Amino acid sequence: MPAWLLAVAAAAVIAFAIVWLEFSGSSSPGLARDYEDCVERVQAQSSPGEEANSGLTGCGARFAGRRKAEGGYTYYDFMQDRKFDIAGPNPTVEERKAIDREYIGYLETQRREAISAALAKQQNDMLRADIESAQGPAGPPLALVPDSVPIPVPRRVAEQREKARLCAEDALRCTLSKLSTVVKDAFASSPKTKN
Repeated sequence: MPAWLLAVAAAAVIAFAIVWLEFSGSSSPGLARDYEDCVERVQAQSSPGEEANSGLTGCGARFAGRRKAEGGYTYYDFMQDRKFDIAGPNPTVEERKAIDREYIGYLETQRREAISAALAKQQNDMLRADIESAQGPAGPPLALVPDSVPIPVPRRVAEQREKARLCAEDALRCTLSKLSTVVKDAFASSPKTKN
């Protein structure tokens, strides 16, 4: 086997050992598996102060999920003020889509509730205005007097008006009635009947 091949194999074994040690025993925050692990590594490596705060902020930016005590991870969506169970330290694409669908539903519910509240307020304001107007001053009492009072007409005049109306409607009947009245008056004034 050539020497150069042996040198490349030795370098590869050394590089593998370094990487193995780095992953297994290192406390580097860059190699953390989740948020809690990252926080532990930052706290172990840095002294309290701005450096630790920036390291913790970096952990929060790298890992969206938080480890649950019973296992698994949870993601807190501050827009919905709600937690979602996720498979790993960060939501997968499918989990993100599901969270987004839930957010759309949340917004729709918020919109309906806002419309409902506005409608209820409007109805309450209208009812309050109706009650206030009903409780206002009563004003002057109502007079229960008819606008026009018919003037009483003597009975004889009323009969004459009725006859005149009937004559206007049925001229033949009226003519016969007048003829009959004239004949009666003629016989009543004749000398034979005066005996």
